[in-house]
This record gives sequence, structure tokens and C-alpha cells, in this order.
Amino acid sequence: MYAIIEESGSQRKVLSGEEILVDLLSDGNAQNGQKVTFDKVLVVGEVGGDAKLGQPYVAGASVLAEVVEPVVLGEKVHIQKFRDKKTWQKKTGHRQQYTKVKVTAING
Repeated sequence: MYAIIEESGSQRKVLSGEEILVDLLSDGNAQNGQKVTFDKVLVVGEVGGDAKLGQPYVAGASVLAEVVEPVVLGEKVHIQKFRDKKTWQKKTGHRQQYTKVKVTAING
């Protein structure tokens, strides 16, 4: 079974038993094994079968997940700024923090 959920302003397809990275939950204070519910479900269906489409959300559908790792650092993004024909340049970086969750059940 699969579902398409809305999480942090974007849509993502999730499958039962899959581990996904979501934006940081509870400011990084989530505990291992903590239950998380995603209520904004756009589509629910069987792989290769029929699907229920929401308008905009499927009524009564939810995706249940469990926290595996509270804080995971994403890939480092380098930002390079410079002025042409000058001797000015600046280099900074950023690593986004995520929470890793495992999808345990898809209801709907």
C-alpha cells in the first residue's frame, strides 16, 4: 500500500515499511520510538491497483510512523559569493537537520 502525503509544504510518496527523512520534529527533542501521524493524505492506493483521490485530502486517511533517529544531518550545501574583478569572496555552508521516521501503517 502507498500514500502521497503533504509534509512541510511538499508532497511525497510513502510506502509501508519505508524509512524517510522529514523536517525536524519537536525541535530535535523527539524520542526514539515516538509515534507520528500524518493526517494530510492526498492519495491512498494499492501498488498496481485502484487509488482513492482526495479533494484536497482523503477523508479519514492517515499515515502512522515511528521515529528512528531524532536528528539526522543532511548533505552539506556550499554557498560561494564573489565580485568579479575585485578581491572579495565569501564561502559559507549549511547542513539541514532532519528526523528519520519509519512508516508503520497506512490507514484509509
